[in-house]
Order: sequence, then C-alpha cells, then structure tokens
Amino acid sequence: MTERRTGGEGSSPPALAAVDLGATSGRVVVGRLESGRLAMEQVARFPNTPVPFTEGHGTEGLHWNIQALYGAVEEGLGAAVRSAPGLCSIGIDSWAVDYALLRGGRMLGVPYHYRDARSARGVELVHAEADGAELFARNGLQHLDFNTVFQLAAERESGFLDLADRLLLLPDLLAYWLTGRARAEATNASTTGLLSVADRTWDTELMRRLGYSPGLFADLVRPGERIGPFTAGVAERLGADRDRVQVTAVGSHDTASAVAAVPFETPDAAYISSGTWSLVGLELDAPVLTAQARAANFTNEGGVDGRVRFLRNVSGLWLLSESVRTWRDADRRPGAAGDGADLQELLDEAAKVEREVPVFDAADERFVPPGNMPARIRDWCGERGVRPPGSRAEVVRSILESLAAAYARTIDAAEELSGRRVRTVHVVGGGSQNALLCRLTARRTGRRVVAGPVEATAIGNLLVQARSAGLVSPEATLEDLRSIVRVSFPVTVYEP
Repeated sequence: MTERRTGGEGSSPPALAAVDLGATSGRVVVGRLESGRLAMEQVARFPNTPVPFTEGHGTEGLHWNIQALYGAVEEGLGAAVRSAPGLCSIGIDSWAVDYALLRGGRMLGVPYHYRDARSARGVELVHAEADGAELFARNGLQHLDFNTVFQLAAERESGFLDLADRLLLLPDLLAYWLTGRARAEATNASTTGLLSVADRTWDTELMRRLGYSPGLFADLVRPGERIGPFTAGVAERLGADRDRVQVTAVGSHDTASAVAAVPFETPDAAYISSGTWSLVGLELDAPVLTAQARAANFTNEGGVDGRVRFLRNVSGLWLLSESVRTWRDADRRPGAAGDGADLQELLDEAAKVEREVPVFDAADERFVPPGNMPARIRDWCGERGVRPPGSRAEVVRSILESLAAAYARTIDAAEELSGRRVRTVHVVGGGSQNALLCRLTARRTGRRVVAGPVEATAIGNLLVQARSAGLVSPEATLEDLRSIVRVSFPVTVYEP
C-alpha cells in the first residue's frame, strides 16, 4: 500500500482530526501519516457530563448537555486548525442510539441519555406491534431497552415525536451543525433497530407500523463518504479554510471505528473494545440471524467496509468507575475515614488479593443505571447466599474477575454461534491498559490476549479519513489500514 501526500510544494503537510466522544469525556486528536506510520496528538480534551432535569409530573429525566459538548468540539477543532495548518478532513464518532429531534433545522428539547428510565415503557409499546423474534429477524440486534426504536416509542406516546421533522443521531447532529448537511452514517444507524439487516437501508415498513414517519430519517452515508465543508460561520470561528477542510463520515459508532483499528493478523481472533461498555465479539462478512444467536442476545451491527460486528454488550469499566466515584463521594463527607479511592492503588491492591472473591453476573440489569455499585454487588451476593467482597480492593478484584468471566462466556458463545474458532483475543481501548483485567481475561478465556492499541477509536476514525482524503491508496482494504496500526502502535501480549 502506498502512502500519498497532497498539497503543492511548500504547503503544510496534510493532517486529519478525529472528534472522539465518549460517555464521560470527549477529545480532539490530530493525526498525520509519516513514513507509513500514523502519528497522533491530542489537542483538546473536555468533560461530557449528563444532566438531570425535572420533567412533567415531578419525574426527573437524564439528558446530554449537547450544546456544551458542541461548544467544546468547536474549541477543540479550533485548536486542531491552529496546530495543523494542513488540516484537510475531520471525522466524528460517539456512543450509539441517542439522538436529537429537530423541526425546521432547530433542535426540540435536550437529547435524552440512553440510561434514562423511560425506555422500559418504549419496549412495551414496540413489542405490542412487533415481538422480539420479528425485530431480530429485521434488524439483527440484541435486545437492549435503550435501543433507539424503543426510545422513540416513549417519545411518540408523549406526543413529542409528532412535533419533529428530522431525527439525527448525535454524531450526525454535530456534523449537521458544522456543515448544514443532515446525513445518517450507516454504522451508527445500524444500532437504532430501524435499519434492515438484510440490505442496510432504512426499514420504512417497520417505521410506519410503529408510527414513525420515514421522512424523519436522513439519507444514509457510509464510512469514507464526504458530508461537506464547514459552513461559513463555522469556518470563520475556527479560522479554517472552507475550500480545504471536509467533514468526512467515519465509523461514527465509536465501536465501529475501534474495531476498524483492531490489529488482526488472522481471522481466528475475537475483540474486546473495552471502555465504559465492553463490546465483545467477532468481525464477520455476514450476519448470524439464528434463533440461537437471538437467545444468546448477540447483535449484528454494521462495521466499516460493510463488515458485520457480531457481538454482545457486556458491562464494562463503568462498574469500576462508578465504584470509585461512590468511594470518593463517601470520603469527602465530614468525618469520613475512607481507606483511599486512587484507582491505580486499588488495582495494585486488587492484584494482591488472595482470598476468593465472588464472581457476579455483570450483565444483571441492576448494574446499568448510575449509582452505588459496591452496594449493588453486596445485594446481588446477599440474594444468593454468597459472601460479598469486603475491602475496596476485594470489590475491585470481584469486578475484574466478573468481567473476565463474562468475556470468556461471550467469546465461547460467539465461537459456537458463528462456527469460527477463536485462538486470540484482542483488547483495545482503555481497558487494554488494565494489566490485571488483561491477565484475568487470558486466564479465564484460556486464550492469548493481545492488548492495544489504547486509542483504537481515534485510530480507526483517522485511518478511514486518510483513505478518503487520498493519503493512502483509495483502493486500500481494511486489512491494509490495519497494517498501518500494527507498525504504528505497540501491543502487550498476555498468555493464558
């Protein structure tokens, strides 16, 4: 594969910017291809803090502070323009399923957070029209109460959906605010429950049955397609050259971008995209739509270059971060005598725990909402007559053992359902830095674990842009892009 350079003699070397948004923070990363390797620099990082609002009948809804997030994205892109005069493309990725409703181009209300409780009612409403088996046959998705198809049913019952003439998933919304062009990127659209798994087009028949106007949904674009240049106002605020910089569709579901950067060398490998959630599965060429796959709650989401991400959502480092938050809150109370809530110290102590700790069901729905995870773990154990973890280090060890056990069960199931043998497990994302979790995963799966790269989501985002911008051959395959990952970023290997 040939690296290419654009721009005339004496011009600034071409650069790319990835806007990578997670459930707790976001950042802007600048990337450049240098001698066949990808070099990256983080130019901005900012918090992403959900906000609870009091709503009708005294209830409290959980929402995303999307206006503040967009403001931080613009500031970060301004930093990218200043640090990389040769900037030619930006791509945006984020978490899935959440959306904004618009009318006449203006946003209606504040987007809900997927952890908001209203989705349970949406499940009842949708299943009255189409049961779980039919939905799986149509969209290939595992059942999650917060899938967009269910959120919209709650929205429709409230009457709010009737006010809208456009729906945009959150990365598409930010791209719209930057360019004025409303598009729906396909990998993220595949998580809505409203995209046909057969041909990856909008399922307008299901939309009509559920009372969702097909006109709400924007035209689809695939990773690598251009969305458009900045608006004049955005370009002026950022100091960017409108004629040079394009907003490019990438795998806008962050897991799609992360999986694009997994440094697979052979097909007999699984991946764990490890962050707030753990996405555990295989990359396939075709979906697995058997009754057994549905019963095992596997999903078939869209990937870059038409690949299928056959995976299951497993609770992830959310369990650990919420536990640490709970302990830090407790330690700040007057008269508290906490024994410390420094994450690295807790991990070091957890590695030394010799007493057997409980392995709980990390997929239990009680662990999905924010809250006191150590108390919930104790409750889970108490209900089953199991001795709960005692010290904070034991709680951390219990969480990591439980996650590793869940990974092992999921990989074994994926192997059986797909017929593909798994010999290697790739761990990418923040969890790849957690040496104890990686060692436990190798032990419990009985498979070689390859950890890294940490920044897989930003890497996948940037490499799809690089191909679109002509910085590598437009004919480069996903395997060609992964060869850049292998030479650019180190990995750590853990043997079982």
